Amino acid sequence: MFGTESSLSMFLNTLTPKFYVALTGTSSLISGLILIFEWWYFRKYGTSFIEQVSVSHLRPLLGGVDSSSPSSSSTSNGDADSSRQSVSECKVWRNPLNLFRGAEYNRYTWVTGREPLTYYDMNLSAQDHQTFFTCDSDHLRPADAIMQKAWRERNPQARISAAHEALELEDCATAYILLAEEEATTIMEAERLFKQALKAGEGCYRRSQQLQHHSTQYEAQHRRDTNVLVYIKRRLAMCSRKLGRTREAVKMMRDLCVFQLMKEFPLLSMFNIHENLLESLLELQNYADVQAVLAKYDDISLPKSATICYTAALLKARAVSDKFSPEAASRRGLSTAEMNAVEAIHRAVEFNPHVPKYLLEMKSLILPPEHILKRGDSEAIAYAFFHLQHWKRVEGALNLLHCTWEGTFRMIPYPLEKGHLFYPYPICTETADRELLPMFHEVSVYPKKELPFFILFTAGLCSFTAMLALLTHQFPELMGVFAKAFLSTLFAPLNFIMEKVESILPSSLWHQLTRI
Repeated sequence: MFGTESSLSMFLNTLTPKFYVALTGTSSLISGLILIFEWWYFRKYGTSFIEQVSVSHLRPLLGGVDSSSPSSSSTSNGDADSSRQSVSECKVWRNPLNLFRGAEYNRYTWVTGREPLTYYDMNLSAQDHQTFFTCDSDHLRPADAIMQKAWRERNPQARISAAHEALELEDCATAYILLAEEEATTIMEAERLFKQALKAGEGCYRRSQQLQHHSTQYEAQHRRDTNVLVYIKRRLAMCSRKLGRTREAVKMMRDLCVFQLMKEFPLLSMFNIHENLLESLLELQNYADVQAVLAKYDDISLPKSATICYTAALLKARAVSDKFSPEAASRRGLSTAEMNAVEAIHRAVEFNPHVPKYLLEMKSLILPPEHILKRGDSEAIAYAFFHLQHWKRVEGALNLLHCTWEGTFRMIPYPLEKGHLFYPYPICTETADRELLPMFHEVSVYPKKELPFFILFTAGLCSFTAMLALLTHQFPELMGVFAKAFLSTLFAPLNFIMEKVESILPSSLWHQLTRI
């Protein structure tokens, strides 16, 4: 026993301060490298490498996986994979309520000096315009040939100049559209240009309608003219809504919704005109018609949206929100109507969990982009920008939302793996939203990524060992005394146990054991 203690003390006495500097410096370097690798892996894949290796490889070796039911686990995994494959990857949609560039987005830039639209967003709009407003027969009409080049032009002034050039040749509907969108500085001016576009577009539509069955070329031209006409009428309806003529806007949108449901015009479904109609009906407080529109479009076969889910929740909340009290509900329990309202809110929050913070004004709003990602932060901004006023108008609706929306997350503890009423939350929303939203906006991320334990641990270890290396280099003698005292304290319990064992066992037996 005394031989072991003496050899340990001799070993500690032979260690020089350079050894402690080298030891702590090496430890600091290794932990720093681990920290850098862990941080890089977390930023790229969203998970900790050490944690992933532990769960994937070490837990099965230690018996952490239940092997009694492999068939059930493989079945559930197969269902999850099939459901993920059935959902399209983070598709970007055109914002049904997108603002006017000249009259709204550009005015924001003039006032604040900030660009509200990203290059990626505007590039998607350019692709949409080429899809909606061009066809293979454009070269037959000089004005359309000029506009075909204008839609591909990146410079706004060049696009506007090309539109004016096309109008010098003839009344061109798409040229008026471009000027109304980008050159008009007020909504009234944009409406005037759209009315001119409507007059020119209706003439083109009537001519192509008569010739559409003559050849595939005329059929494509008629399809293009239909897209142009519907786009013009939709924007005119939005002008009426912005200028306070809401009933007129509703009438125009109802007529367009009939067009949208016609199967011979599949591109029109991309406009999602029913969302414009819902917002206008809410402005009129015509809740019965809102319910009728929801009954038609809130269907399992149609892609959901935040507008549909949260409008349905608003209607159910409206029935109970004025008398709702969380204290009373906790005492007596929720009534059937209150339960329906809470379930509707949970359904909406599960579809898009970013919306409540904007509706409750816990996060500042910005101008919505021209394109949105369903279930993403961009869709939440677009919805709250236009619908916050409707929630405020319903007494107690925001209070009910505030009291109940966070309960959704208890039902879906692992939203990226399994959903409750919808498919699992897409992983790619954060990346797409960062492309759609301007740099000055802090993108909302769900589920919130917290730094893994191992990154925090290696950061602490790296900092601690680096500090020890610095102190040992500056104060070698003092740190040597401290190290010896620390090791002596560390081995004190072991020495105490050995002394007790030596006092209990006979000396002859202990002598034989030490010899062994």
